[in-house]
Amino acid sequence: MKRTNIRRYFIKDFLPLGYLKEGIIALSFNIGGIVAGFTVASQFNVFQTIPWAIALYPAILSARGVISGTFSGRLSTALHLGTIDLRLRGNTDKFYLLIKTIIVLTLETSLIMSLFTIVVGFLFWGITLFDSVNILIIVTSTMFLGMINSIITILFALVSFKKGLDTDVVLYPIMSTVADITMTLFYVSILTLFFLFNFAGKIIVITLAMLLVTLAFFFSLRCYHNKEFIKTIKESILTLCLVAVIVNITGTILRDIEKIVVGRKEIYTIYPALIDTIGDVGSVVGSTATTKFALGLFAPSFRSILSHAKRIFATWLASVVMFIVYAVVSLLAEGLLTVHTFLSFFSLLFAVNVIAVSVISVISFTVGYLTYKKGLDPDNFVIPIESSLADTITTGALFFALFMISYTI
Repeated sequence: MKRTNIRRYFIKDFLPLGYLKEGIIALSFNIGGIVAGFTVASQFNVFQTIPWAIALYPAILSARGVISGTFSGRLSTALHLGTIDLRLRGNTDKFYLLIKTIIVLTLETSLIMSLFTIVVGFLFWGITLFDSVNILIIVTSTMFLGMINSIITILFALVSFKKGLDTDVVLYPIMSTVADITMTLFYVSILTLFFLFNFAGKIIVITLAMLLVTLAFFFSLRCYHNKEFIKTIKESILTLCLVAVIVNITGTILRDIEKIVVGRKEIYTIYPALIDTIGDVGSVVGSTATTKFALGLFAPSFRSILSHAKRIFATWLASVVMFIVYAVVSLLAEGLLTVHTFLSFFSLLFAVNVIAVSVISVISFTVGYLTYKKGLDPDNFVIPIESSLADTITTGALFFALFMISYTI
């Protein structure tokens, strides 16, 4: 076969450029995660002051991610169905019920995440009873501030929908990155106020936590008779418990990574972008697969993953492109960029990428396939489960790569 024919065969039949382009566009938003990582790296003294703070960080990101995913999905669907109007004031009852549900879900998430974190902390982190109270306050107050993301989500959804954009495609990837940035800033600010300021700082943090409890309790009393409200709250409990277990495993691994990479800020700078990207790879693989199952384009069999190979490979290649960008930006931000440091850092990241993408692709496809086969709505399971697993898988892959590869710059 001539060289030109080989090139044409590879591009057209094995790597559709459309898939690669879509993958790069979808993943490019995750570069904003470096802002979150740079915040952690630049304020690392705060995390070193509080032994369990870095282990709690993945739980904070994942908790808000679950809520953002639920809110984005429901808001986008409602806009397409016309059950929500394109305005903030004077909107439909459906719109205001969604807002109330998200507030109650935020408290529910805070309590479940805190409970599981406290249990894991007692077993593996050596926390005290006093620490457990602090964890509950920190998580709840941070999540209260995180509701600002819901306001941003509404505004962006309304604007993008008016502009003719498909909110199913653009809303969650963008808002997940925005949530990572804002939640990191909120988390660092809450930790600083509570532990490094005077008594007034503790009062502010406790007040924020109590505001969330008050609002959630008030709206629960107002909406407990609504079947849709009760159904959403009940169905979320199982998913949140599963996510809580997953993210606490992630936190424990990240705590071990901290012992290996003390002072290596370029790794913390890039961490949120890494977990975001792997999560988005899983989202693309799972979401496109479930759509093809629903349309009858894939047979309801795990063997259909072979028919999905083009999409998976193109999305993986897009993630490699983004990992190259992350390596350059992270090293630049820390003033460490040279040819040697780039090659050393990227070799580490490439190993992480290959391990994490391989595992999350299989898991995402499997979750989509099984939920579809069981007659469940894959949208309620695929993104929450795979995004949380992506955090754990990426963190575990990073730990394994650091352990196996002699990373020096």
